[in-house]
Amino acid sequence: MHADAISALQKLSDVMTMGNYSPRSISNYLREMRFIFQYYHQLSPKDITSDHISAYILYIKEVYKSGHDKCRMVAHSVAFFFRHVMQQPYSIPSKLYPRKEYRLPDIMNQQEVRKLLSGITNLKHKAIIQTIYSSGIRLQECINLKISDIDSTHMRIKVVQGKGKKDRYTILSKTTLDTLRAYYKHYKPKEYLFNGVKPGSMMAARSIQHCLLIALKRAGLSAKDYSIHTLRHSFATHLLDSGTDIHTIKELLGHSKLETTMVYLHLQAHKRYALVSPLDQLYGKNDLEFIPIHQNQLCATLQ
Repeated sequence: MHADAISALQKLSDVMTMGNYSPRSISNYLREMRFIFQYYHQLSPKDITSDHISAYILYIKEVYKSGHDKCRMVAHSVAFFFRHVMQQPYSIPSKLYPRKEYRLPDIMNQQEVRKLLSGITNLKHKAIIQTIYSSGIRLQECINLKISDIDSTHMRIKVVQGKGKKDRYTILSKTTLDTLRAYYKHYKPKEYLFNGVKPGSMMAARSIQHCLLIALKRAGLSAKDYSIHTLRHSFATHLLDSGTDIHTIKELLGHSKLETTMVYLHLQAHKRYALVSPLDQLYGKNDLEFIPIHQNQLCATLQ
């Protein structure tokens, strides 16, 4: 890496810190710029041009098969660096992004959630997973939760400085409150609701993810591609299925745009199961009761 790159990275960190960017954003931008400086180790940062960046993005796409999110992160990191550190104009090469694939998020059905929770024997693990599923908070928001954020008077959880540096409230489940009270009595956390190894420290993200992996294995769901974020998706979808309006769910999730929340309309079970094919309407078969089946039962059903 060029000698000038080290001071450039420090300046990038200072500018973002002064701009009150989140630690995660600062870490992401520094990582991407470090990779670029290492790739062009013979060049000073001031000599790196937009053509160099375009060539680098093509390189990581072809060699590492980098997808849309990775390429977008690189482009935005570079744009920020050029504009705010080097004080130069920079156009984001969006044409270099691979097309973003549209995929519906994985969700757990309510039977799976019940099975997941019933198999957890560790009180702390149960408290964590119940809190995430019952409130729809993100992983980092769960890590940042403090004891003072649990408002049992109004049955709500305060999410302080969530994604986008926004505060919001989400719901506090009565069942989760009972579990949290038992957890608090036993573990006696200090400042943060879910402490790390050291008293008063945050719990690590990997530790929370490990809690879910253990629970999934116990529930026989480890073959599914479920993650902590699946609990959030399931929360939103199950609320929608129970009749909660989309605007309320948007506020609970902390989405900036309604379009982001609209994806859950595609996952509504009760509306999907109630649909009648035009062909069945044509032949008068719209009164048949619909019984959802699993994919592995399909062959047996058709035989």
